[in-house]
Amino acid sequence: MKSINSLVLLAAAAVAKPLSNTSYARLLTDSVIRRGVDPSFHYSQATFYTALENVYELTGNETIYNFYRDQVDALVYENGTIDSYIYTKHSLDNYRLGNNLLWWYEKTGEEKFKIAASDIKVLLDSHPRTATGGLWHRDPTYPNQMWLDGIYMADSFYAKYVKLFQPNNQSAWADVALQFDNIDKWTRKDNNLLVHGYDESKVAVWADPVTGAAPLVWARADGWYFMALLEVISLFPKNHAARARFLTYFKDQAEGLKNAQDETGGWWNIMDEQYEDVDGNYIESSASAMFTFGFLRGLNQGILKKSQYSAVAKKAYKSLVDTFITSNDDGTINFEGTVEVGSLGSNATFQYYSSIAVVQNDLRGIGPFLGAAKEWETRKF
Repeated sequence: MKSINSLVLLAAAAVAKPLSNTSYARLLTDSVIRRGVDPSFHYSQATFYTALENVYELTGNETIYNFYRDQVDALVYENGTIDSYIYTKHSLDNYRLGNNLLWWYEKTGEEKFKIAASDIKVLLDSHPRTATGGLWHRDPTYPNQMWLDGIYMADSFYAKYVKLFQPNNQSAWADVALQFDNIDKWTRKDNNLLVHGYDESKVAVWADPVTGAAPLVWARADGWYFMALLEVISLFPKNHAARARFLTYFKDQAEGLKNAQDETGGWWNIMDEQYEDVDGNYIESSASAMFTFGFLRGLNQGILKKSQYSAVAKKAYKSLVDTFITSNDDGTINFEGTVEVGSLGSNATFQYYSSIAVVQNDLRGIGPFLGAAKEWETRKF
């Protein structure tokens, strides 16, 4: 096992080399470990934990494994109870951790991880729904609303749980598919970008009176969905009819994102064309990382054609490194330019989205970047 300090020296030595030889996956993971992370069931940490799984798969480094293990042991007690978890709160954001618990259960077979994940699944099973069966984003705050964010938070966990413990539960598979079908039907635009969410009751201040759709394409919401599609494609039975739809959803979104890529290689925080170059808009790092990850993994898994997307992915990854990676005197690096939040609890105007602070080293940006870096370092094109 290499120490954290030896990892830093190896990564720091690599930073001066050309992009193709630099392991930003190792370097940024090491930097985050050195700075520390507060263990939490929050989706920010859960997103980062998923990245740790990716980087551990790349490196096999026990320092990463042990750091991650310390995080989950601080969260999950031996009886399966999750520290500070609110077992009466129906919020899709809080379900994302279930993916990480199942990863640990598969790695170790320890019952506490299965119990903890199963308790989240019980909460999901009782979650309020729209009239057509879609899971509300949060109860009671966002009744009858589905957000792209929530698809990433809840539905790949739902699919993973079914795959592990209920593989013959056809109604469960159909229910997972319904979540994707619902949100895609009401949020996808003709250009294959998706607005942030929709209100099935059409009463939210931002809801379109006919469709219930939100008015704008917020990039990180599209990023959550792009990544969720990749996850669910890998989890669904290969002969299930919904999997073919997911592949279509993913490929169509990839086309829309390709067409929306800025000349810099990144993507705007608000992606509606009329707002490009408008004061208050900017190239945002977390969404750019999510899209880059999606393109790279889609290429590596043979879902996307190299002839159509290799150049897009290469340009995007180079842009991430050139634009958002900064270095510190102690050999660590930072990930810059991540918008702090985006919510349909707002009026969903451009002025709202452009007013939100941009922060350094946000786990919602670091996690997708690490995933992209792992895919870059194992690329097959």
